[in-house]
Amino acid sequence: MARLLYLDCYSGASGDMILGALLDVGVSFDGLTEVIASLGLSGVTVKRSSVNRSGISATKFLVVEGANGSSKAGHGHTHSHAHHHHDHRGLSEITSIIQRSSLTVTSRDRAVALFRRLAEVEAEIHQMPVEQVHLHEVGAVDSIVDIVGAVYALDALGVDRIVASPLNVGSGTVKCEHGELPVPAPATAELLVNTPVYAAGPAVELLTPTGALLLTDYVDEFGPLPAMRIEKIGYGAGDHDFKHRPNVLRALVGVPSDRVGLQTVVVLECEIDDMNPQIYGVLMDRLMDAGALDVFYAPIQMKKNRPGTLVTVVSSPEKRDSLVGLLFAESTTIGLRITETSRECLDRDIVQVESPFGSIRVKVARRHGAIINVSPEFDDCVRIADERGCGVKDIQAIAMKAWLDQNEND
Repeated sequence: MARLLYLDCYSGASGDMILGALLDVGVSFDGLTEVIASLGLSGVTVKRSSVNRSGISATKFLVVEGANGSSKAGHGHTHSHAHHHHDHRGLSEITSIIQRSSLTVTSRDRAVALFRRLAEVEAEIHQMPVEQVHLHEVGAVDSIVDIVGAVYALDALGVDRIVASPLNVGSGTVKCEHGELPVPAPATAELLVNTPVYAAGPAVELLTPTGALLLTDYVDEFGPLPAMRIEKIGYGAGDHDFKHRPNVLRALVGVPSDRVGLQTVVVLECEIDDMNPQIYGVLMDRLMDAGALDVFYAPIQMKKNRPGTLVTVVSSPEKRDSLVGLLFAESTTIGLRITETSRECLDRDIVQVESPFGSIRVKVARRHGAIINVSPEFDDCVRIADERGCGVKDIQAIAMKAWLDQNEND
C-alpha cells in the first residue's frame, strides 16, 4: 500500500529540523552517519540528541566540526545564515563532494540538482553567471551535510507521496553575508514562488534557504492534513526554544485512508440583482476558462423583493485569488462569501468504443476500482445524431450497448 509523509511546518523548517523529524520517525542514524562520513569533509561528524521544546520532546540534529567538537549554530534555526568565510564553495566543488559520497546514483543526482537550483537562484539575484556563484551560506559544511543527509533520509524513509502544510516563514530581519535582510531572505523568497506561505509567531527567520529548497523540491502538494491512517509521529527541533510555542517540525507517516477521493475545494458565492442578463453567459465562460471546477446560477428572491441570481463558483484553493478577482472585474457584485470545504470525486477514464456509426467516447467512473457509472460523451452522441438524422437518445443507447459488448469481450 502507498505510504504518505505529512510535514507540519507551523514553526517553519530548516535542514536540521527536517533531519531531526525524519530520524524521530525511524530513519537509521547509523546509515545517515555513514553517508555523511563518505563525503570526506575533514573533522566533520554529526550527532543527535533529545531536547524539549515547550513541553514537546523532539530530536535535535547537529553538525560537529573540528577537534574541539563544537556544534554549528546559525541565527534563528540552525545553519540559517551564519557567516562561514572559510566555507565559500562554488557549484563544481560541491558537486565533487557529493559525487564521492555513498549515496545511490539517483540520490547523488538529486542532491547535485538541488545545489544547482540554489546556484541558479543566487545567480539571478546577483546578476552573475552560475559558475561564478559562491554559495556563501548554503555552501557551508553544515548545510552540505543537511541537504545530503535529507536526500538520504527521504529516500530511506521510502514514502510514495509527501504533503506539507503551508510554510510559516517568520518575520523581522536576518543577518547574512550581504548584510541585514528582511525575512524571508531573497534566496528563500525566490525558492518559494508558487508555494503557499504565511508569517506568524516570533519575529525571527523560521524558514531557512535549506528548508525552503528541500520542501519545494520534495513536496508533492501543500495543504491541510490529508485523510490518512497515522503510523508514526516524529518531531525535529529548531535552535530556539520559544515560550508557549514549540519550535518543532512535525512529521506524520502513514497510509492514505479509505477517503482517498476527498479533495479540498473553495466555494465562492455572491448574489446579484443589478446586472445585464447578457453578461451571465460571458461571466460563466470566463470563470471556467480561468480554471473554475464548476460554475452554476440559481434564481433567488433578494431584499426589497428583488429577483436576483445566486452565483456559485467551485475552485481549487490555488485558483481562489484569480477567480475572486475575475468575479469582481466581470460582474457587478461588491462582496463574496468564501467557504473552504471538501468534495469526493470518482476516478474517471475516457474510453473509445466502436459502434455501427463510428467511434464514440464513453466516460467510466470508478470508486476503489469498482465501476459505479458509465456515460457516453454527450457531444459525440449529438454529433452522430446530427450526421445520421436520428434521435440523440438512440445514439446514447447504441453507445451503451457497444460499451457493454466491448466490456464483456474484455
